[in-house]
Amino acid sequence: MYMISTLDKIKKRKEANDVFITPETVVKVHMDILKPFMEEYDKILDPFYGTGRYYDALILTAPNNCEFDFTEINMGKDFFDYDKPVDIIASNPPYSILEKVLEKCISLNPRVISFIIGINNLTAKRLEYMNKNGYYLQNLHMTKVFQWFGMSLILTFIKGGKNCIDFDRKVHK
Repeated sequence: MYMISTLDKIKKRKEANDVFITPETVVKVHMDILKPFMEEYDKILDPFYGTGRYYDALILTAPNNCEFDFTEINMGKDFFDYDKPVDIIASNPPYSILEKVLEKCISLNPRVISFIIGINNLTAKRLEYMNKNGYYLQNLHMTKVFQWFGMSLILTFIKGGKNCIDFDRKVHK
């Protein structure tokens, strides 16, 4: 008997299911990673508020005098309409529109972009895109989240610098 794999189910779904609530313990790990990149008076945005776990954790983690904002499509605040200046963007984005999310993040010109994504969503093409736009991977943390597909990555990009990992697109024979 043939068993349908999880990957097959994901590929054949009719609609993307991008609502994955990040466990508080994972949000805490993400904040511990992000904290060294935070500065006093930063303007910090959680573009995918969901249940507010990231937003609340950002407030608790950030240094004094930071400003906070969020967007959440289900609350009538669309990230893709956001146009205020920000220093840091951090959240768990919808993976099905990750290119569009990265484009919007870059257009806002923050100093730091930090997301949790599935390991299969980190590609050389996306790294090259971020680099081309002046953002370099400073931290990559692998973690496993219960009932999420595969490993997850907490990524932190900063404007300027160089990548913490090396990669090439050469096809070796």
